Amino acid sequence: MKAIENSKNDEAVAYGSDHVGGDCRGENFFTIDPSFQALLKLYLSEDEQKHFWPHFERLGDLAGGTLDECADLCDKHPPVLHDRDRFGRDRQWIEYHPAYREMERIGFYQYGLHAAPHRPILGWPTPVSPLVKFGLHYIFSQAEFGLMCPIGVTELAAMLVFRYGSPQLIEQYGNKMVSLDPKELLQGAQFMTEKAGGSDVGANELMARFDGSDWRLHGEKWFCSNPDCGAAVLLARVEGDPDGTKGLTAFLVPKDLPDGSRNDYRIARLKNKMGSKSLASGEIIYEGAVAYMLGKQGQGIKILLDQVNLSRLSHGVRAAATMRRALNESLAFAGSRRLFGKPALDQPLMRRQLVQLLVWTEQALSTSFYGGDVLQREEQGCEKAKLITRIITPTIKMRSNRDNVKAATKALEIRGGNGVIEDWTNSRLLRDSFVPVNWEGTSVINAIDALRRAVGKCGAHLALRDELHRLTAEATLVSQDYRDRLDTLSDQAIDFAAKVAGSDVGEALYRQATSMLYHALSATLLAWEADRSARDGSDARRLLISRMVVDHRLDPAPVMAQDAAATWEDEAIDILLSRQPMSMEEANALISR
Repeated sequence: MKAIENSKNDEAVAYGSDHVGGDCRGENFFTIDPSFQALLKLYLSEDEQKHFWPHFERLGDLAGGTLDECADLCDKHPPVLHDRDRFGRDRQWIEYHPAYREMERIGFYQYGLHAAPHRPILGWPTPVSPLVKFGLHYIFSQAEFGLMCPIGVTELAAMLVFRYGSPQLIEQYGNKMVSLDPKELLQGAQFMTEKAGGSDVGANELMARFDGSDWRLHGEKWFCSNPDCGAAVLLARVEGDPDGTKGLTAFLVPKDLPDGSRNDYRIARLKNKMGSKSLASGEIIYEGAVAYMLGKQGQGIKILLDQVNLSRLSHGVRAAATMRRALNESLAFAGSRRLFGKPALDQPLMRRQLVQLLVWTEQALSTSFYGGDVLQREEQGCEKAKLITRIITPTIKMRSNRDNVKAATKALEIRGGNGVIEDWTNSRLLRDSFVPVNWEGTSVINAIDALRRAVGKCGAHLALRDELHRLTAEATLVSQDYRDRLDTLSDQAIDFAAKVAGSDVGEALYRQATSMLYHALSATLLAWEADRSARDGSDARRLLISRMVVDHRLDPAPVMAQDAAATWEDEAIDILLSRQPMSMEEANALISR
């Protein structure tokens, strides 16, 4: 209902539906995100900025409109598995809502997100850089999380075929997995999980037998997302090979054989997931399916790990994206809702909740896009970047995805009762946020990888220490006192990680140590980004966020010892929520209080 006019003062008076806080649907998710734009200017070349900026803007418009509407429909109309056609023939297929096909059209064919690292897209003359790809993923994911799985696994499955497949496999399957032609594209997947082995992949039981002409698979896969894809990469144990990870071999399994017949496997059922409902995930039974070996026998884990860093960084980007959506939803609500006689956005506790959301979001954004930059340096042959990538990818994956659950929960609470009503995006954000926590390793697995392997076995924390000191040394516009504090806290976090990794009883602290590495990395990056932006005459407010990470996540004071009086944070919150730029001189003065 529209507001009625107050006859005494001619001011509009809220009535009925006017009291319900709004959302951000219909906004352009690129143009309302100055933080993302600032990082693009920081990391992308001038040519990349000039070429891709209009594409980011168009995708931002789609994400706030068509994509978001389609995602909402697909969440309410999940895929359906059909086993037989109307004549009773075994013609197994999955039925998708037309809205899902529209999202596929945008993601796969219009933007070529699955093919971005492998071939030119969007008029760019070469495959795009990791940062351009992550930028496109970041915008798309704010509207739709589920389809990002088929997009991501198609890209990575194609990468493994190109790296480890024979020329025949590359021609028959690899090239089609990066096609932009709907009639030719073969979507991909990776099927790793079995009933016996999820995190413990070495316990997997799927068996591969050679029949004299072909490798054939016998057994089951327990959790297969995008189960009707054209070709999937999986791990199986060649009959007679040893138990554990050493006995696993990588295979490519096509849906259809070269003669057009269906391969010998079936989807037993689709999973009824709590989140990412638009995405089909199922159980597959292999009944002698033809498979093609990738790489050498027994090389499966090495091949699998070849794509883990990319996948984990992608999950960090998606966490940053969905946290941004949660923040934008909350800002839209608080800016249009009145509580106790004044706007919700002016309520002190509401403002603190909003800034808490903002801090988590900016941490994930900074670390993920820095990860893309390090990955690009690694691809260019930098050995130190390889070590940094080794430690930061499980660290970013673990902490950003756990923060994503917290952010979605907080955004739902901010909206109040409507947050749990399926008419609004909040419930979908919350349900979706739980799913990626378990993908590419749970929090425990990622913490083990960061501490036991990256720190304990590779010594990657030493490269990270050097990198963090390099970043603070470059940020010369930031006050020396604060840079010294960052260096000290980073050293403490890295020393703690090394101590925990080297202890026989330290495993219980792996997650805490990994979180401290994440907070040290993000606090340093935020300060460095503020310095870079200030040099260009832009905004230095990211320095305020860095200080908040330090005070609340890296080096928090005991709650009972905190002063109830107004602090520097009250002014910082006002500045951050106003979106007004701030000079470095002003930022340094504020964080020095």
